[in-house]
Amino acid sequence: MKLQELTGLAVFDVEDGKQVGDVLDVLLNEQWNIVGILLEGKQMFSSSVKVVFWDDIIAYGEDAVMIRNRQAIRKWEAENIQLTFLSGNGKLKELPVLTGDGTMLGHVSDVYFDQEMGNTITGIEISDGLISDLMEGRKVLPYIDGMIKGENAIMVPPNSDELLEAP
Repeated sequence: MKLQELTGLAVFDVEDGKQVGDVLDVLLNEQWNIVGILLEGKQMFSSSVKVVFWDDIIAYGEDAVMIRNRQAIRKWEAENIQLTFLSGNGKLKELPVLTGDGTMLGHVSDVYFDQEMGNTITGIEISDGLISDLMEGRKVLPYIDGMIKGENAIMVPPNSDELLEAP
């Protein structure tokens, strides 16, 4: 599954079947694990956001995300969010991917995770521009040790371009 597919999904409370929001973004940690989801609905003039941590998510699929109950929705200060997929200063989407020896592999277009492995990132989908995407297709770089999200780029070990594969 891709993080892009997770965003926008409806979030339901399994205790009463009520929709409590939609997934606005996905929160990650420095170890490239999903730690939670950010829900739509930031209050005006508030610095807090609504977050559901990964442990409170019971199931997720193509159509919805299921959480334990409404108590799983927590208010969190936006400044505590370090790494996200789509938004904020720590977003992954559209960051350039560079090797340690200075080769540009492209930009992050999506992030893969394996539903059976839970919250572990398994790879990043890389776009090399619209023309290249149309001619050759996007490529996937499997997650590798040494992959670091820096301030302005994702840094990967030299020769990582040899690991690129079709999605």
